[in-house]
Amino acid sequence: MTAPASPALLQRTGITTALLIGAIGLFWGGNWPAVRFSLMDIPPFSLRAIGFTVGAVMLLGWAWIRQLPLAISAEEWPWLVIAGVFTILGFNVGTAFGQLHMPTSQAAIIAFTMPCWALLMAIGILGERITRRQWLGLGLGQAGLLILLGPAAWRAGSEGLVGPLFVLCAALSWALGTVLIKRRGGWKGHPVAITGWQFAICAVPMVLLAAGLESPTSPLEWRTTTWLGLSYHLVFAICLAQMLWFRNVNRLTIGQSTISTLIIPVVGVSSAVVLLGEPFTLHILVALALTLSAVAIVMTQRKTTA
Repeated sequence: MTAPASPALLQRTGITTALLIGAIGLFWGGNWPAVRFSLMDIPPFSLRAIGFTVGAVMLLGWAWIRQLPLAISAEEWPWLVIAGVFTILGFNVGTAFGQLHMPTSQAAIIAFTMPCWALLMAIGILGERITRRQWLGLGLGQAGLLILLGPAAWRAGSEGLVGPLFVLCAALSWALGTVLIKRRGGWKGHPVAITGWQFAICAVPMVLLAAGLESPTSPLEWRTTTWLGLSYHLVFAICLAQMLWFRNVNRLTIGQSTISTLIIPVVGVSSAVVLLGEPFTLHILVALALTLSAVAIVMTQRKTTA
C-alpha cells in the first residue's frame, strides 16, 4: 500500500498548482490584446502559420539543447495529432477569425465557456464524476462571464453572430482536445516535445492556407504594436502557456484544470482595458470577484479526486 503524502509535500503540490494556474492565466489572458494588435497587420492564417512554426522550432530546439527526448512512441502519435488539432489548431483559428468580427473582450468571454463543455464531455468520455463544489465553482465562474458579456449579448443581431460562432466553435474544440489529453492518460513523451510536435503538425495546413489565400503586407510596414503583440504571442502564449497547459491537464482533474482557466478572461478583459482603451466598469469588478471565488472553491477542495 502506498504511504500517504506528507503535509509538506501536499503544500508544495498546492503551491506548484497555484503557480501553474497563475502563469497560464497571465500568459493567455494577456494574449488576447496581443493577438488583436497582431491582426491589424497580419491576416489570421498567416498569424497562425507564424505562431505554430516558431512554436515548433523554439520548443523542439529547446528540447534538443536540453537533451530532452524528442521521440514519441507509436501508440502516442495518434493521440498527439488528434489532441493537437483540437486544442491548438481549432482553438487558435476560431479565436483569430472571431476577433476580426467582434470586440476582443467579448471574444475572450465566449472562448472561456470552455469549462462548461469540457465538464459535460468528461462525464460521457471519461466517466468523471463532477462534485458539488465543482458545479458551484463552475456556476459562479459562468455567472462572472455573463456579467462581463453584459447586455451586448442581447443586442447582437444575426449579422453579429459570425464572430461569436467562430469563438464558440473554438471553445468546443479546445474542450474536446483537453478531454482527449486526459483520456489518453499516462503520456510517456516529454511535454516540451509533445507540444512542439503538435505545433509542427498544425503549422502545415496553416502555411498552405496562408500561401494560397492571403497576401500579407511586408514586415517592414508593420506597426510597432504589431511587432510587440506578435512577440508576446510567440513567447508567452504559444510556447510557455501551451506547454504549461498540457502539464496542468495531466496533474489535475478535468474539472479542476478547466475551471482554473476562468481567470484568463478576467486578465484578458483587464489587459484590454489598459492596452485597447476599453472602459473599466463595475461589471468587470463583479466578474473578477465571482471568477476568483470559482477558482478558490475548486482548488481548495479538501477531498482529493483520484
